[in-house]
Amino acid sequence: MNALPLDAMARSRVLVVGDVMLDRYWFGEVERISPEAPVPVVRVARREDRLGGAANVARNVVALGGHATLIGLVGTDEAGGSISRLATEAGIQADLVADAENPTTLKLRVLGRQQQLLRVDFEQAPEPATLDDLDTRVAQQLAQHDVLVLSDYAKGALSRVQSMIAMARKAGVPVLVDPKGDDYTRYRGATLVTPNRAEMQEAVGRWTTESQLTERAQKLREELDLEALLVTRSEQGMTLFTAAGRSHVDAQAHEVFDVSGAGDTVLATLATMRAIGQPWNDAMRWANRAGGIVVGKLGTSIVTAAELAGVSQ
Repeated sequence: MNALPLDAMARSRVLVVGDVMLDRYWFGEVERISPEAPVPVVRVARREDRLGGAANVARNVVALGGHATLIGLVGTDEAGGSISRLATEAGIQADLVADAENPTTLKLRVLGRQQQLLRVDFEQAPEPATLDDLDTRVAQQLAQHDVLVLSDYAKGALSRVQSMIAMARKAGVPVLVDPKGDDYTRYRGATLVTPNRAEMQEAVGRWTTESQLTERAQKLREELDLEALLVTRSEQGMTLFTAAGRSHVDAQAHEVFDVSGAGDTVLATLATMRAIGQPWNDAMRWANRAGGIVVGKLGTSIVTAAELAGVSQ
């Protein structure tokens, strides 16, 4: 693989749209079991907030040296304020729709001795008027960007994903989608869709051989009018399907510590590489390397350009 094109990456402009959320971590020590129920008592010693979902994709784009604009929904609450602050601190251009009627999507994780003990989710589907505002902002921002990334966590921000794909196609902007659910017809017309292994099985059923996977993946790609379909397969690496055929890269040999947000890092790397015109195969290889690095970190994390290039910090 060629050297990482750092100068070109610094000129990339990625528009990230999707389900924005706050990942909140409470770290503590567990020394006893509660007398009220058979559950551990966590004495919280440290709290940390991180950008999650689509916001983590944008954060990874910036960490790689690119320019990221983030469009998504937040509430007029403390968590929404945290997302705005963290986005600014990360160097993301945030264009967030604030909805006074709905709370910010929040995932609270409680950890004891670096092990996740509990996750509590706060979320609510957005109203049509809020989605109208979201569509308007996407239309305003598209022309200033090289790539549109749609990060779908099924929280409602991408309820009208088809209209966004249509807008991008009309503007000549490639669309990369991290999908959710088993109905992929809603992503028809995108440039690339990146399901993980479980998501791909939801969409096309289980496969028993590589040839069976190839047949089903190519059929899905053609039905959806996609330029490429990338299946991320955890310890089995990644497999790319295009009109030119099938291409595979093995997983990087890293110890897996936490897979939270790994798909965000992969998507951000793909988007940054495609924004500067890198071929699909090269973009996949860099994304695979980035994914291998990020799973060795705790919680929702990023990979920097220096890490990706193999340069010591």
